[in-house]
Amino acid sequence: MKNRPNWLRENWLRVIVHIGVWGPLLWLAWRTWNDDLGVDPVVTLNNVTGRTAMILLLLCLSATPLYILFGFRQGLTVRRALGLYAFMYAGLHFLNFIALDYMFDLQFILEDGVPQKPYIFVGLAALLILTALAVTSTRGWMKRLKRNWTRVHWLIYPTGVLIIFHFLWQAKAAEKFEPVIYAGVLTFLLLVRVPPIRKTLTQFRNRRAPSVKPTRASVIERRSLSLPTQPTE
Repeated sequence: MKNRPNWLRENWLRVIVHIGVWGPLLWLAWRTWNDDLGVDPVVTLNNVTGRTAMILLLLCLSATPLYILFGFRQGLTVRRALGLYAFMYAGLHFLNFIALDYMFDLQFILEDGVPQKPYIFVGLAALLILTALAVTSTRGWMKRLKRNWTRVHWLIYPTGVLIIFHFLWQAKAAEKFEPVIYAGVLTFLLLVRVPPIRKTLTQFRNRRAPSVKPTRASVIERRSLSLPTQPTE
């Protein structure tokens, strides 16, 4: 039997992620139970699920930059989980839109939703890509797609751009500050991956870090850094 303290020391971030991601849903359930979703409950549900999906995707994309900048390896073990949870919240966001906002009325969506909310096309495109990434995130699909798996999962980056654009487009003029902050975070996370910048940052980190003999695990980890959602769980 595994030593529990050692297991927890190695997997503490996984525990936090798998428990913490349910916080927004529990908060919404509590507010629904207490009839405290505000003047427009549908808008509240839309905002919380959409914002949570975006934050989780940004956290997923931050795993590699955190390793490049600080050598933080634990983040690499939760990339896949964060990506899948981002997909879950994006799905709930879309379901809330078509079920609660438009009552599954396709004609109403086309006549009212599309003209008034053209940004839904951007959100839908992001959701479709996230769906493909979620379906192909398993080891079985890695074996089927082989080298193409990395090419497919490279789409996580434009998906992040689409989600930020979706958020920016639908935000009112007075509410642009928050999506602009998220856009800045995404820009930084993508810039860290640019090969010359990444090489410079890695060299700087290595100069500051104590000399450690490379292990097989660390070599495999470095090779996997280019994979956006490497299934490690």
